[in-house]
Amino acid sequence: MSEAILHEGEHVETLVLTQQHVAKLVSSGGRDRFMDLMIDRLRKAFVAARESNGTTPPREGFLRCPGETGVIEWMPHHQPGSSMTLKTVAYTPSNPAEFRLPTIIGSLTRYDDVTGRLLAVCDGILPTAIRTGAASAIASSLLALPGGRVLGLIGAGAQAVTQAHALSRVFPLEQILVYDIDETHAASYADRVDFLGLEVRIASVSEIEANADIICTVTSVGVGEGPVLTGEHLRSHVHINAIGADLVGKFEVPKAILESAFVAPDHVAQALREGECQQLEPGDLGPDLMALCADPRAAEEFRDRITIFDSTGFALEDHVAFDVLLELAEEAGVGERVRLEHLPEDALNPYSFH
Repeated sequence: MSEAILHEGEHVETLVLTQQHVAKLVSSGGRDRFMDLMIDRLRKAFVAARESNGTTPPREGFLRCPGETGVIEWMPHHQPGSSMTLKTVAYTPSNPAEFRLPTIIGSLTRYDDVTGRLLAVCDGILPTAIRTGAASAIASSLLALPGGRVLGLIGAGAQAVTQAHALSRVFPLEQILVYDIDETHAASYADRVDFLGLEVRIASVSEIEANADIICTVTSVGVGEGPVLTGEHLRSHVHINAIGADLVGKFEVPKAILESAFVAPDHVAQALREGECQQLEPGDLGPDLMALCADPRAAEEFRDRITIFDSTGFALEDHVAFDVLLELAEEAGVGERVRLEHLPEDALNPYSFH
């Protein structure tokens, strides 16, 4: 949705996109169009970010849950003179088994940069899953050999669905090999991605390493419990999208593989603090994803060796994801405007009401 629409003088309300609104957007336009639009918009945003004055600091938060196994974090992206997007996100690995809730729950809010008004609110669960998949598709299109047909997934949760969906939009995938320590998750995965029309087979980690052209690690491995890859059977040209590392001491890829591979982070400071890159020194890293998008030829020379995209997920992606949702909402005419903020008739009198 354009900033002009969100700033119209007669609109003192906040636009709310509920679960029903988002479901309508996905069902009416189709999930493929949603994903394709996300990939396109993210790629353009990554290129533009090299010349933009927008700022995306590393996310901040605190540990929570019994045993400090979960976090809640806030992720801001500021576009000076225009707007600021803030995502609050909770990571709770016990959610699916104990509460039948997603591991990742969050919400997105959009603020006017000039007045500070709350312009829009929406769910952050689906946008997070889709933008994370889209980022992997972009990184893989730069770093993986073209024509990859076998995708390997270590972890068969919610993120594994959108990873496969996004990658299927940019590669001629034919087969998905999937492994999960929870056998029920692995067993149900084929049904959850049947819309892709691809062969899905449960496999061991070693089988995935030996056969996959692209591997996505999307696990909830605990701090100090990694890695989830052995690195013993990897193909010489494999590209790895490492998604799950999001805490200090949590990682999925063996250090030896990282040290021998070409590693591109999404957000350097964030990746060094809590991504796979925390196992490396700053000098060990290649250009970040935004630099590679701006100069795709810089990635081509690394495609015949092991390449790794360290995807920690950062707030520029959430800002773009919100833009996509607002654009689709405007196009479809969905959303509810509510007077959420108290904007008194007399700005100097909090007890005056419209």
